[in-house]
Amino acid sequence: MPKPSGVIEIFLQPGELYFGDRSTRIRTLLGSCVSLVLWHPEKELGGMSHFMLPTRRQECSKGLDGRYGDEAIALLLEEIKRSKTRPQDYSLRLFGGGNMFPSLGRDSDRHIGERNIQAARSLIRDHGLQCHGEDVGGTGHRNLIFDIWSGRVAIKRSQPASGSSRV
Repeated sequence: MPKPSGVIEIFLQPGELYFGDRSTRIRTLLGSCVSLVLWHPEKELGGMSHFMLPTRRQECSKGLDGRYGDEAIALLLEEIKRSKTRPQDYSLRLFGGGNMFPSLGRDSDRHIGERNIQAARSLIRDHGLQCHGEDVGGTGHRNLIFDIWSGRVAIKRSQPASGSSRV
């Protein structure tokens, strides 16, 4: 599907998320962080998160924060509710969680990327959602480009990844 005219481009920094319509392209760069990408094929709505850590270690009264996986998914679900659509009507895909320091080895304490992947999978399951594809793990960075008008996600890696992929 060709790029529509008047497309706005959003670049997500760590801790940010965006939810938009068919006139939107969302980009981000992931290392150990994880992105949840949601797309509604009929309504051409979608969103992307870029979270850094699985959860916050202490309560905060300032509201939800997209830096944390559990809060990022809650924020995306709020956007879906505001759009008067249902979460189960979205295609959900998971990206990122690379090991940014592979030379340190893999000891019994998993690296933050692996913890982010496991947290995202648990959150998806806990919210009754289904993951339709993933490109996770490995080493290095991933550059993601999500075109909401088509649901297409392009991935460019900084180096060959050795993680699991099923997009």
